[in-house]
Parts: sequence; C-alpha cells; structure tokens
Amino acid sequence: MVTCMKKKVLIVVGIIFLAFITWRVVELVNKKSVSSAKRAARPPVAVQVDKVVYAPIQEIREFTGTVYPIYQYVVAPKVSGRIVEIRKRIGDPVRRGEIIARIDDAEYQQAVLESEANLKIADASLTETIGQAELAKQELDRAQSLTAKGIASPSELDAAVSSNTAQQSRLKLAQAQVEQREASLNSAKIRLSYTVLNATEPGSVGERFVDEGALLSPNSPIVTVVGYDRVIIRTTVVERDYGRIRTGQTADIIVDAYPDQHFSGKVARIAPMLQESARVAQMEVEVANEAHILKPGMFTRVRVVLAENDNAQIVPSQAVVNVDGTPGIFVIDKIEPVAHFLPVKTGIVAADRTEILSPQINGAVVTLGQNLLLEGSRVLLPREGKGGKGSGAKGGSGVRENQAGKGQPGSPGGDKGR
Repeated sequence: MVTCMKKKVLIVVGIIFLAFITWRVVELVNKKSVSSAKRAARPPVAVQVDKVVYAPIQEIREFTGTVYPIYQYVVAPKVSGRIVEIRKRIGDPVRRGEIIARIDDAEYQQAVLESEANLKIADASLTETIGQAELAKQELDRAQSLTAKGIASPSELDAAVSSNTAQQSRLKLAQAQVEQREASLNSAKIRLSYTVLNATEPGSVGERFVDEGALLSPNSPIVTVVGYDRVIIRTTVVERDYGRIRTGQTADIIVDAYPDQHFSGKVARIAPMLQESARVAQMEVEVANEAHILKPGMFTRVRVVLAENDNAQIVPSQAVVNVDGTPGIFVIDKIEPVAHFLPVKTGIVAADRTEILSPQINGAVVTLGQNLLLEGSRVLLPREGKGGKGSGAKGGSGVRENQAGKGQPGSPGGDKGR
C-alpha cells in the first residue's frame, strides 16, 4: 500500500515537472518570436561606409623642446685689469686659439722683470756659496790629514768639521732660494699670459658683456662663445611614452622660424629616472647643424616614430566602436544590407586611421551611424556617387582597396602618419 502511494506521488511530481518545462519552452519561443518580429519591424538605419585599405602607417608622438648648443663657454680673465682691446663682437666667428681680448699688462710685465732680477741675485748668491763650501771642504780634508799625522789638534779638526757642515747648509739654502726665485718668475710669466684671452674652442660670439676701457676683476665675463655645428634639443617624455623611446630613434624637428623646413636628428640620451613632481624624464636629441640654421634658444617640436607598419590593414578610426567593453567594427554583409558586429584587435592608431591586426576584414565597414546599430540590423546605404562610399581611409593616393580581404600597397609615398 505504501509502495503504491509512493509511485503515485512520483508520477504526480513528474507530470508537474514536465508541465513546467513545457511552459518555459513555449515562453522562450514566444519571446524569440516577439524579438524577431520587433527586429524585423525596425526600419533600416542610414549609415555611411568606407573601405579597408592596406597602406603604411606610423604612430608618431610630438614633443616640445628648446635648442641648445653642443657646447658653450664664457671668456673671462683670471687676473684683474683694464681691457685695452676686444677683437670680437656678437655673431663673429671664432677659431680655436684666436685672441679674443687683451688686458693692460704693464704691471704684470714689471712683475716678470722683478722676478728675473731676484733670480739673478739668487744665482749670484748660490755661486758664492758654492765657492765657500768648496773651501770649507778643502779645510776639512787638510785638518783630517794633519790630525792623522799628529800635527793638528783634535780641536782644529772639530772646527773644520763644523765649518764644512755650516757651508753645506748654506749651499742647500742658496739652491732652494734659486728654485724659489725660478718658481716666482714662472708665476709672474703665467699671470702675464693671463692678460691675453684666447678662445679654447671654435664657435661664434653669442653675447658680449663689456667694452674696451672697462676695469675687470678676476672671472668677470667678457664674451660668451657657442659652438653649434651640432645642437642638442632638450625635451621631456611622459611616463606613458618612456618605455617606447630608445636611443638612436630618428626624430623630425620643426621650428617656428622655418616652418617649411624639417630637420632630421636622433635620440641621443634619455634620463634614467623620472622627475617625481611631474612624472617626466629628460630626453636629448642631437641634430647636425653645419649651416647654422638652428639657433640656440629656439622653440622646437620634436616628432618621434614610436611604431610603424609598411603594409597595415587600415580602417577609419571612427569605424572602431566599443560594445560592452569590446572593440570592434560593424561590417556590411555582401549579400544583403545587414550590419554584423566584428570584434577586432587594434594596433597603431594614427589620428583618423587605425590599424586592424586581426581578423582580416572582408567588405565595407560602417563609419557613421553605428551607434544606432545592433547585430543583424538592416542598413540603408547611400547611393553611388553621393558620398555612399566615403572618402576612403585616407591612405594616400595609389593605395588599392582591399578586395576579398587582400589588398596591396600602391605607389610609394603613402601615408606616413601624422
């Protein structure tokens, strides 16, 4: 009896479960039908489309900086005096070793003459001391000989020894005095040479601080000489780009003074640290400047290529959208005017163009109106000749469009990025 009751309960439960499953399936089918009906009922969305091209693309970063000379130094005297001559003015070229200025040297000439006279006195004193030392040595030798024979007393020998020792000391003193006078003479000659100021390196006069007749103290600047056959452009790199900059990378230089000219340089140095306050690192770009067109102090814009691809699959940047956090594009079906969302992996982004690394794209991509699209939405394409095919991906003239997913680069000189 109990077993029979259990079987009836199980049968009832099974019937209820099957009824529930049937109800859920019917409900899902109805919802899908309603959804399909709603979608079918949606009017087509007017969109603008463009084609995929294969062309070169570059990712370029622009930095601002200032031009500095490869070296710069100040011509200044090491001694005080009045300037009697300055041979260079602003902008004048300077050769290595060329005389820049002269200081009145009468006082220093006199110091040399005085040192020379003192040296002569010391030489004469040395000569006299040498003679006296030789006599004292002879007296010592004679006293030692007589003492050995018993003729001279020990006290006479002691006196001779003391005299010889004293004369040798005087000789050393006279020699030291001669060396001192020679050193003094050399110092006087060096100070005299400081009255003539020469250029240590070639360049041009950038600044002039004084004129003839000025009374200068030591280290007072006279002129500044700059060497700018090569120049250094100093700029800063933000943390985002720091890891993508390498020494040796080519840089394109533009200055406001010559907007139509471009100068080529290379990244020479990158600081091994970032400034904590601004999170930027110093970078130096060296540029050849034999024509001296770039002047120290000029404001510059430095463009560095961070990445490039000579044959990239490119779409207009406005075609790339994010759907639920996934980047992708809407592609128009070739058979019927329906848009399908295609997730993509992007590469180089250059202003109005974006590189698509994967997948390979077949067909036209939507560039305008994609915010109104859903997967499978019907679209309304513009008529041929009225902007329906867009303006291309701006890949430069001579770039063939992608046919069946296979494009070829056209003539050289395609887009090089911005």
